[in-house]
This record gives sequence, C-alpha cells and structure tokens, in this order.
Amino acid sequence: MFLLEYAVLAGILYGLYFSLIGIGLNLTFGVLKIVNLAHGDFLMLGGFLAYFLYSALGLSPLWAVPINLVLFVALGGLLYALLIPRLRQSRDPEMASFILFFGLSQAIEALAILAFGNNQRSLPAAAIGPGTISLFGQVFPLSWAAAGAAGLLSVLLLYLYLYHTRLGQATRAVMASREEAVASGLSVGRISALAFGIGLALAAIAGVFAPYLLGGISPNMGVAVTTTSFTVIVIGALGNPVGTVVGGLIYGLALMLMETYASSWATLLPYLLLVITLLIWPSGLLGRRLRSA
Repeated sequence: MFLLEYAVLAGILYGLYFSLIGIGLNLTFGVLKIVNLAHGDFLMLGGFLAYFLYSALGLSPLWAVPINLVLFVALGGLLYALLIPRLRQSRDPEMASFILFFGLSQAIEALAILAFGNNQRSLPAAAIGPGTISLFGQVFPLSWAAAGAAGLLSVLLLYLYLYHTRLGQATRAVMASREEAVASGLSVGRISALAFGIGLALAAIAGVFAPYLLGGISPNMGVAVTTTSFTVIVIGALGNPVGTVVGGLIYGLALMLMETYASSWATLLPYLLLVITLLIWPSGLLGRRLRSA
C-alpha cells in the first residue's frame, strides 16, 4: 500500500509536468495544424539555459523560467515569419511541415552538440531549493513539487488566456476554422505567430525542470521528448490544449506505476499508450468522435 500511494502521488506530480511538456505542442497543432517535430529540442535548449545560469552565473535555475518565456516567444515569432508562410505555399503543407521540422530538429541537435558536447548534464537538487516536501504522508523532492506547480500554473494561465481574453478568443477562432477567422477579418498571421511562440516558450520552461524529472539534459534528448509529448496530447485530444492535462496525468500515473511494479517495461510506455489510444480512442479521450467513412 505504501508503494502504491507513493506511485500515485508521484504520478500526479509527473503528470502535471508532462502536461507542461505537451501543452505547447498541442497549442501549436491546434492553431497551425502542424506537428512541431523539433518540440523536444526547444525543451532541451531551455534546459541548457537553466544549466548555464546556475553553472556559469551562480543563479537559481528558476530564473530561466521568465527568461525562457520572453526569449522563446520572440524566437517563435521570428521562426514563424521565416518558415510558416513559405510552408503554406507548398503543395502539401502537412508533409512539408514534417520534413521541415524534422530537419530543424536535426540542425538544433547538431548545433547543441557543437556548443555543449554530447554528454548529459544535471543540476544538484539544492539548486532549486533545499529540503523535501510532504504530501499526504509521502515525502518528495522539492524539485518534483516545483515542476508540478509550474505545470499546473502554466495550464491555468493558458486556460485563462484562451477563454478570458480577446486575443485568446481570437486564437480559439483560428483553432476552430482558419478560413472563417480570415473571413472575419482576424489577423490570423499575428495570432498564429504568438501561439507558435507560446508553444516554444512552454517547452523551454519545461526544460528548466528536465534535469530533475527526466534525469538530465543532453543535445540528443529531443526525439524522445517529442515522442512523449505527442503521446500525451494524443491521449487527451489532439488540438485541444486543455485535454493535455488529462493526457499528462494518465501518462504520469502509468509511468510511475510501471516503474514501481514493472520497471523493465517503462521505456516502452509511450509507444504502448500511443498505440492503445489510437486503436480505442482515435480522436483522444476528450476529442470529437470521428465520422464514419
């Protein structure tokens, strides 16, 4: 019973963190209808920024959270202006987006290896704060609680943005129908650029906590993180950012239970959950049912 309680509570903390990892990818897909295969690489870059602030400047890695927010929103706007308009002019934008972002992922990884080397980096637990936290009688590292809180706060702020601001309502209009949004006179390009930037920023913020919850940061971690992110958003509902929370919690609980009782199978979890979800709920737990052909 002790192990089960610990696994469930740890799964919730991890689930909130995985929600943070996946929600930016889901927002990007919902607005732009493209899958950013470089999503995990931007998480990696955010993690290395946190590592640099601590190792070179002696600052808390948490300072990387606001820095990543500003830096990657701006970077997202720049990348959108450089890549997306040309992408939409291709004959098959969806296939072109896969090729483009796969190439971008490989380029970021190669540049990161040149800049940081190929070794995994980690941060001491005391970098975020000393001590532990007790939840319902179970003791967890403070970094886990900080990551879970960051995930929960990010989800809440994104929900408030989407449902309680004019710009967020315009973003939801673009998510519902890009053509109707254009016909309504909305500045679809600016809305999409901002959404793309927010998606990258959320990934980078998740990278701040990667040394603690993912075991470290390395230039070649991007593909695995993108796979996990895609699994999380497919479980909830592809294109529904709020559904990412459901997917993240299910994934986090499943991961902790599997690592507790069947650790040798844990590495297969993303692929198993992805296949099971696509077979049973093709549109995700919170997605609309697909029309029969």
